Amino acid sequence: MTLPSLPLFHRLTGQPVVVLGHGEAAEAKRRLVLRAGGKVIEDLAEGIDTGARLAFIAHEDEAACQADAIRARGAGLLVNVVDKPALCDFTTPSIIDRAPVIVAVGTGGASAGLAKALRLRLERLLPQGLGALADALYAARGAMRSRWPTGPERRRALDAALEEGGALDPLREGGDVAAWVAGAADGASGRFVIRLRSSDPDDLTLREARLLGQADAVIAGPDAPAAVLARVRADAARITPGEAEPDGGIVVVIEAT
Repeated sequence: MTLPSLPLFHRLTGQPVVVLGHGEAAEAKRRLVLRAGGKVIEDLAEGIDTGARLAFIAHEDEAACQADAIRARGAGLLVNVVDKPALCDFTTPSIIDRAPVIVAVGTGGASAGLAKALRLRLERLLPQGLGALADALYAARGAMRSRWPTGPERRRALDAALEEGGALDPLREGGDVAAWVAGAADGASGRFVIRLRSSDPDDLTLREARLLGQADAVIAGPDAPAAVLARVRADAARITPGEAEPDGGIVVVIEAT
């Protein structure tokens, strides 16, 4: 049985990373570390002494894997043992690189083949210019703060621009960030009611799913399906019916069946 995990992006530039073992599996981990800017350390004691935080272990002998995993974990390192999810503190996803945009597909160690298949599908969807769009948005942060002074205002404007068909649709090449900041309208706001037809989030319309992903606050009773609430932004305010509603922004009311 696979366990739930929290996906994180670890900054490794110039940092030591332990990689133990020989063969193609170990070489693949070395390439992964080097591509992320890390420094490969092939001796566990040296890695511990130099402050390594991660260890990849790819011995062919399972007893050697278990022994080094115990030593590394005892020294405070997070451990990945290749092809042995039960021995792993973290797993490595299948990666789509549109630097600085990184898309990672993981299955919690259940199936590397499934993660690869999904990556190959997504590779065809994501344009090569996606990284340039991210860089342009980073460069425009000051202009965006001047145009929309508060965080919620900026988020709503960005949501509108980045949605399908928007001025900066990330799946379409050619978005001009500077022109958008200069002429963009403010993002959507208002109070919206979603009347659920079932507890299955796949029954949400595209508009309903988009509202849940953009909402500043969600009003839902205890009968609201957990699977539907999982589609709500993690930082959206959760309000029970009858409580005071916020002024402004996108407020979504969920009415269960």
